[in-house]
Amino acid sequence: MRIVFAGTPDVALPTLDALLASGHEVVAVLTRPDAPAGRGRRMTPSAVAEHARTHALPVLSPASLADPAAQTELAELQVDLGVVVAYGALIPPPILAIPVHGWLNLHFSLLPAWRGAAPVQHAIWNGDSQTGVCVFHLDEGMDTGPVYARRTVAIAPTQTAGDVLTELADLGAGVVREVVEGIAAGTAHAIPQAPDGASRAPRITVEQARIAWTDTSTAIDRQVRACTAQPGAWTAVDGVRVRIGPVHPEPGTGLAPGHVCAFDDAICIGTGDGQVALGWVQPAGKARMSATEWWRGLRVSEALCE
Repeated sequence: MRIVFAGTPDVALPTLDALLASGHEVVAVLTRPDAPAGRGRRMTPSAVAEHARTHALPVLSPASLADPAAQTELAELQVDLGVVVAYGALIPPPILAIPVHGWLNLHFSLLPAWRGAAPVQHAIWNGDSQTGVCVFHLDEGMDTGPVYARRTVAIAPTQTAGDVLTELADLGAGVVREVVEGIAAGTAHAIPQAPDGASRAPRITVEQARIAWTDTSTAIDRQVRACTAQPGAWTAVDGVRVRIGPVHPEPGTGLAPGHVCAFDDAICIGTGDGQVALGWVQPAGKARMSATEWWRGLRVSEALCE
């Protein structure tokens, strides 16, 4: 089959590689346009664009899929199937209709749970014990199409969203390839999603990632892991924004919420019901460092996170 692949970040690469290793032809890659990245905010191509070019694949990066020129360009590829992994924009109906067999989407949740752009982040923040991948037929709804295949994995108590996404990206690549083979053979069958149990997973904003130290230690632990690596959980210390890496709930209730204290083997911050020990921190404009190194650099006896 002739396949067009749509994806943008690193988590899409395992599926692209799986398709390239299959007996099918990836005729082009559709990805988001170059965007500012890094401290210098230089215009940078997506991970998928860079990877596709190393394989001499044509790269399409229209500013909008509503553009008739973009739709014509895709139609001229005469593809049998489209495959989407974290493309970053909705596929409009005229483009949904182009491939003979429609579009597959790899979603990092157990649909109908956590429909949207940040399913893993919301699963961790919500305290879910498991997540997984679904490969479904893309329709005009928000992750509402019938499901061809699903796999379930446990979420470990210390895993970050980045950890889980890496695991699911590798797992999902194999599932996508299995479904593609089934479609090519005429044996794949999609099952409608359950009518109940749906939940939403919109993109988490930077402001939502700000830690409220009056929350419980468990809630803060989940929030930080959910926001690692993106958008990054953070707090403010003396007016300086500080990114916070995964924390460890600790026994003890002697610290008021937001108050920082150095113990023999840990730097702790008070929460609404106890305290958490910091792992790594990253003050604005500086490199990531251990909590102990950060505390020494403050040269204070006490501090307050706001």
